[in-house]
Amino acid sequence: MRAAVLEEHGEPLDITDVDAPSAAPDGAVVELEACGICRSDWHGWQGDWEWLDIRTQPGQILGHEPAGRVVEVGEDVEGVSEGDHVAVPFNLGDGSCPECRNGYSNTCENGLPLGFVEEAPGAFAEEVHVPSAGHNLVELPDGVSSVDMAGLGCRFMTSFHALAHRADVGAGDWVAVHGCGGIGLSAVHIADALGANVVAVDLMDEKLDRAESLGASARVNASETDDVPAAVREAIGDDADVSVDALGVAETCRNSVLSLGNRGQHVQIGLTTQEEQGMVALPTDAIVMQEIEFIGSLGMPPTRYDEIFRMTATGKLQPSAVVSETVDLPEVNEKLEAMTDFGTVGIPVIDSF
Repeated sequence: MRAAVLEEHGEPLDITDVDAPSAAPDGAVVELEACGICRSDWHGWQGDWEWLDIRTQPGQILGHEPAGRVVEVGEDVEGVSEGDHVAVPFNLGDGSCPECRNGYSNTCENGLPLGFVEEAPGAFAEEVHVPSAGHNLVELPDGVSSVDMAGLGCRFMTSFHALAHRADVGAGDWVAVHGCGGIGLSAVHIADALGANVVAVDLMDEKLDRAESLGASARVNASETDDVPAAVREAIGDDADVSVDALGVAETCRNSVLSLGNRGQHVQIGLTTQEEQGMVALPTDAIVMQEIEFIGSLGMPPTRYDEIFRMTATGKLQPSAVVSETVDLPEVNEKLEAMTDFGTVGIPVIDSF
């Protein structure tokens, strides 16, 4: 099968033929119809995250936002059949550890990050193998397209979990979203659907325009101010109640915390780059004096995807609205390169392999 394989960090992926996967007894093979291209793929391409004991090695097939059809099922798998239309979460759980058994498979004790480690080849390919398939595969509702659902593998469901499950977002709250890439735009749309007011923060007017089309009521161009938290307050006329760092750099993290009022909640979704290596200096005294909560959020348990599907069915959520374009597999290199300078808008999706 054809796949995009990492040969050297920061160099174009090799579009080449590799052996197709076969189903392990507990696994299934999914023929890809779509796969999003995410900034996390960029991190893997750059060789980031050794500080998390995750450093994508040469020979790895990247890609972690897949949707497609099951074409092979392992002999021990229950609840999955050939022909099922499915999405695959990037944070693969084993389904049996205490975290998984208690509904927290996004933090599985034996979890595998799809597309970033040798044990879980990714989905920039014609087919992908999914271990513990009965636990990890999420059957999609009738009538939806794989392209529209590709962001469910990472960005859309990650933002949903952060705002619907981890933070306490209430009707009329002001939610500040710092960084309007794919995950940030998803957060804007989801916060709006949950009844919050949203202020979008980014350096690029094109991304802020997109944020407004997805429900942002106010905007701040961070390139036009030396004090982003003050600009956020001016834009909304108050402190933010919930603030999201959807990028993962030191400046956006601190700006997010400093945008909050008393008992505000900061939600960290973005993971850091080589510059921070997982460590960011924070306004600790402000956190103490204002009783600010600092909340981490990772992925989403597949058992809760039905919440997204129910909101999608009634039109409250439209994951497809965050999809910006479709591309062929060889174009993945162009999109990864563009992400170096934050040059993509929304979620680009591969729909031809």
